[in-house]
Amino acid sequence: MSPSEARAGGATFDTFLLVPILLFFGLLIVAVLRSPSLITSSGIGSAEIVVAPLVLSTYALMATVVAGRGTVDLSIGPLLGFINVTLVQLSAAHVFTSPIAVFVYALSAGVIYQIVFALIVIWVRVQPIIVSLSGFLALSGINLVILPRPGGVAPDWMADWGAGTSIWAPSLFMVAAATLGWLIFSTTAFYGHLRMMGSDERAAYTSGVRIGVVRVGAHVVSGLFAGLAALSYTALINSGDPSQGKTYTLISVTALVLGGTSLMGGRATVLGSLLGALNLFLIGYVLSTFDFGAVQGFVTDLSYGVILVLSLLLTVALPYLHRWLRYVSPLQAFVVLGLVFTGVALHATYDYTALAPFGGAAPAAAPGWIATPPLEQVEQAPNFLRSLFSTRLSQLAVLLLAIVIALRILVSQADARRVTPLLYAAIAIGGVLGVWLLMDTNAFVSNLRP
Repeated sequence: MSPSEARAGGATFDTFLLVPILLFFGLLIVAVLRSPSLITSSGIGSAEIVVAPLVLSTYALMATVVAGRGTVDLSIGPLLGFINVTLVQLSAAHVFTSPIAVFVYALSAGVIYQIVFALIVIWVRVQPIIVSLSGFLALSGINLVILPRPGGVAPDWMADWGAGTSIWAPSLFMVAAATLGWLIFSTTAFYGHLRMMGSDERAAYTSGVRIGVVRVGAHVVSGLFAGLAALSYTALINSGDPSQGKTYTLISVTALVLGGTSLMGGRATVLGSLLGALNLFLIGYVLSTFDFGAVQGFVTDLSYGVILVLSLLLTVALPYLHRWLRYVSPLQAFVVLGLVFTGVALHATYDYTALAPFGGAAPAAAPGWIATPPLEQVEQAPNFLRSLFSTRLSQLAVLLLAIVIALRILVSQADARRVTPLLYAAIAIGGVLGVWLLMDTNAFVSNLRP
């Protein structure tokens, strides 16, 4: 394969990330405009604990989906519920006395279930969809036997996990560790064999790939992520619930598809799955800012379905649009849209009433909006550091630095034709918008005054 063909093939593969990236920043901008509290310290902390189980359960589906044969594990939700209710019951019986034992149990339970799943598919030769559906029904019933109704209490050391008052929560570190682990896993030869098997199992077999071993390994990886998802879910509700875990089956599969993963196998990216899960959270968050009354839940489910169908249609259309999109990489789109979002966020959270003492006309704040510094996460820092990050001058410096870094990235990865005039125009518009939002004479005067 020639270098040009390799670049084209890589661009074709990565182009599927454009849909979740565009959807993510579109929803994020609307969410911030509707409720700027999302980008405060408490807002981000609350979002982390809610989205962490969804992200990790989506990761748990990736390895088996990449393995092919349409292996979509429909039992992922009840599996989370099983680990949750058994963990709560065993903790109440004082079987677990340390966090290490809890982690070992959760990960082991997920791995053991997935190994049994894989062995049935490989040696009994039952279709994966049948095994997963059987597991869904069996685990749903077992969960109700173990804990007939919601109750119990999570281990004491988990009590602060679901508080959602700080950005630096354990859920964030679990998601970060899982993402890093998947990135490392995707660089291994085993993952190459996994993708080859998912794309064409017969060709992989004739090439010497040990199909059975690779499939079992994929299920082991899924079991580890399922255990982490169950731990974050337990921390979120801080109790046991035998039924709520089932909802994660639908939304995890939806997030996987929104992230550009092929359910036929062979294609998945951790960034796409992460964005897919975040997009589902943002859809619910945006809709919660509207009052639909008694049909709020119906509207949310309808929105999930509509956006999923539209995303699938765009994904199907991407190969036909590749002629015009092959020079625009997802990294370029992410950087440009990130700069636009930065300008919108600074505008939405800046307290313009502070300009009034210096003769500036302070526009009235929209009802329900709040004015808090966009970098409120430094509230625990010393006063001088907090003041530094909350000044207009420092925010402008950060924006300009981001523009310089973005341009450097674009130039470093682009050849003579990669960066199109349209992309340059988008960068210019984003930069001008950010500068226009920040460059206010009275704001600079207020920052420079002693």
